[in-house]
Amino acid sequence: MVVSEIAVISGKGGTGKTTVAAALIALSEDTVMADCDVDAPDLHILLKPDVKRKSDFSSSKVAEIDPEICIECGLCEDKCRFGAAHPPEIDPIACEGCGVCKLICPEKAISMRDRVSGYLYESETRFGPMAHARLLAGEGNSGKLVTEVRNLGVSLAERNKSNMVLIDGSPGIGCPVIATVTGIQLSVIVTEPTLSGIHDMNRVIELLQRFNVPGLVIINKYDLSMENTKKIEKFCRQNGVDVIARIPFNPIMTRSMVALQTMPEHAPNHEITGILREAHQEIVKKIEK
Repeated sequence: MVVSEIAVISGKGGTGKTTVAAALIALSEDTVMADCDVDAPDLHILLKPDVKRKSDFSSSKVAEIDPEICIECGLCEDKCRFGAAHPPEIDPIACEGCGVCKLICPEKAISMRDRVSGYLYESETRFGPMAHARLLAGEGNSGKLVTEVRNLGVSLAERNKSNMVLIDGSPGIGCPVIATVTGIQLSVIVTEPTLSGIHDMNRVIELLQRFNVPGLVIINKYDLSMENTKKIEKFCRQNGVDVIARIPFNPIMTRSMVALQTMPEHAPNHEITGILREAHQEIVKKIEK
């Protein structure tokens, strides 16, 4: 069975990406969801997942001194560029895991152990299985954790005989976004008619083109600036990207989030839910081509 991965991303934060992603999930059937915004995950707030399995994620090493062996010669303290070595102890926050202290220790009292950098979760929601994660504050290698989330999402889809994984990606164009879109079948870009929204959407489209990933665009709050909406539409036409939805500004979107509900749950007959439903149909058509 072929599992299609669809990522909802945005060039910047605050465009309504997660709100749209959650709505698309609610409109889907037999779909696995994955929250790849591991630095600042929030899809779980709306979906309220029941965690079935939690596993540690390690992205680096941290030094550890055996006080029984350490003679406190101070060599590691002299050579540590990060000020982490204070024999017979290591400051785990300051330690960068470079391993110099272990290399130069004359008594072999220092070892390198895996640092727990975050957690990977396998959960169940009212809409189906969910893969998600949380990177701890100050930790790196978010792209590696994103890959773990994606792998888990595909595994859950295969296990549940689902043919689609719907991903809520990170904003921007950095490492976690690259890890999210590499090798996927389709990306949906949620943008807004502001100068920063236009600029950052352009960068995302350029990124997708580099990775040969087809994209679709949803303009949220399109009626806040018709001038900028026209600029978005023009850029998309010039780059062969279809605009599949124009969502008007409406406080009901915020009210649905306050109620911890997706738009289709909160207002199933509302105009915006209808627009999102049509967008979902366009996404399915694109995948099935």
